[in-house]
Formats: sequence, C-alpha cells, structure tokens
Amino acid sequence: MRILLVEDDMPLATALQKSLQDEGFVVNHVNQGKLALNALSTSDQDMVILDLGLPDIDGLEILKQLRDKKSSLPVIILTARDSIESKVKGLDYGADDYLTKPFEISELMARLRVIERRLGTATSSIISIDDVKLDTFAHKVFMYDHDTNKENEIIFSKKEFMVLKALMENAGRILSREKIESKLYHWGEEVLSNAVEVHIHKLRKYLPEKFIQNVRGVGYIINKKG
Repeated sequence: MRILLVEDDMPLATALQKSLQDEGFVVNHVNQGKLALNALSTSDQDMVILDLGLPDIDGLEILKQLRDKKSSLPVIILTARDSIESKVKGLDYGADDYLTKPFEISELMARLRVIERRLGTATSSIISIDDVKLDTFAHKVFMYDHDTNKENEIIFSKKEFMVLKALMENAGRILSREKIESKLYHWGEEVLSNAVEVHIHKLRKYLPEKFIQNVRGVGYIINKKG
C-alpha cells in the first residue's frame, strides 16, 4: 500500500516513514501543502496521512479540495489540534480518522490496518484462498499440507510477501506489472526491469501449481475457486 505522508515536522516524519516502511508500506513524504496537492494530482497512492498545521496551506483546505474532486481516497488526520471542535470539523470535511499528537505508533498502525482491510478483499487480517493463508497483521504465509493435515509456514522476503498480498487481496482481478511495482517501491526508487518476475518466480516455487497465473501481455492473477 502506498501512503502519502504530509508532515512538516521532519524528525517526526523521518520516524514515521521508517516505521511505516518497516510494516511494508510504501511512503512518499512531503512537508508542504502545495507539494501534497501536486502529489495528489499526479501520483498514485492508496491513503493519506495528513498534518493540519502546515507552513503554507492548512491541512483542512487540502482535505476539502480532495473531497471537492469527489475523491474517496482514505485520509487520516494527524495533528496537535486536540479539541472536540477540531476533530468534528476534520471528520465533517471528510477525514476517515483523526489522531492527535502525541500518539503511539501502534495505534496509528492499528488504524491503518482497519482502512487497509476495508480497501482489500479481506474482512479480517487473514486472507485464505485454496490452500494458502496470508496473515496481513503478522506478515506470515501458511500453506495446508494434505498429506499431514497441517499448515506449514512459508518464509518469504518482505517484497515477496507484498507481491503475494497484493495478488490475494485482488483475487479474481488481473494486476499489471506496473501496478504491482507501485505497491513495492518508493517514489524515485530505481526498479529493475524484471523485479516483479523474479518475485513471482520465487513465490511459485513454494505455492501450489498454477496458484499465480500469468495473463500474457497483461499481468498476473490469482483466481478464486467457486
């Protein structure tokens, strides 16, 4: 999942960016309102974490402009404004959640997971398709062994896990290579031309045959049975 982090407190932004990346999120950070509006108009992101007290444009104005464009992009407000009036105003402007500073990073992650589950196909942290089970909270993958009647954990790298997660959350839909890349790499990060293919190849070595299918010239898909 790609997150636009709009925060002008650089120490906080740096800490947040690292914590989010450690949890598998792809983060683009900007520290001004104008840069945020530009990113929202030109970049592809799945969620926004928005500070209100920006140096040039108030965060509520950014939120208002976003909603005026009929955008349903999830927005979590992160601000020092802790009054009930400010919270009500933020939610009335269309924020999905409102978190006041100081805050615990674990609380922010929990709120992000709620939105992430809402955006995906899973109704909990567990996504199960055929014999494969992916836990989005614990970042673990399990496969059922019919010979032993047990679930065995499969260890994948962070990016391999993210590829599988994207495909399982979008089961039944084709994801292009470019779409998968957008969920893996940070803005401006150099991407090898065959990076997705390499990750898919590794996943296929451990997952059931034909679990991940290639739609030639289009992308990859995991089909649900039934």
